Amino acid sequence: MYFIFFLIWIIFNGQFTLEIAAFGVVIAGFIYWFICKFLNYSPRTDIILIKKMFQILHYLFVLILEIVKANFTVVKLIMSSKYELEPVVIKFRTDLKTRPARILLANSITLTPGTITVSLSNDEYMVHCLDKSLAQGIDKSIFVELLEKMEMGVCMEDKDNDADK
Repeated sequence: MYFIFFLIWIIFNGQFTLEIAAFGVVIAGFIYWFICKFLNYSPRTDIILIKKMFQILHYLFVLILEIVKANFTVVKLIMSSKYELEPVVIKFRTDLKTRPARILLANSITLTPGTITVSLSNDEYMVHCLDKSLAQGIDKSIFVELLEKMEMGVCMEDKDNDADK
């Protein structure tokens, strides 16, 4: 996170000089200290994110791919005159354990054309689908699988850290 703050400082300044870099090092350090002290962030979080970087990038790639596929599906549904759309609101539960994973799933569903997450309450989702065909298998989608895999590593690391204490 420290390096991200430093890069943002350099980008916002629009140029790179020794003075800007020196101030950036100090300011990025202060901001990093602040989020660690007051916003419940830790260097351990950075380590977890670095370990999960390939999984996160894979998730983003799959999300973009699913958005593109859903765009074509929605265009096909709308342009087809022989098919009558049947909007549906579905409820389903998920086995995701962490709140960030649940929120990421809700946002991924909403970003995918043809579906909108109406509500998220604990582990229960209410999703509006443009057509009932878009609702099939939403509770066991690729997003859920990838998030469960990412969660599995985080939960294991938390158990290891609890055992060390």
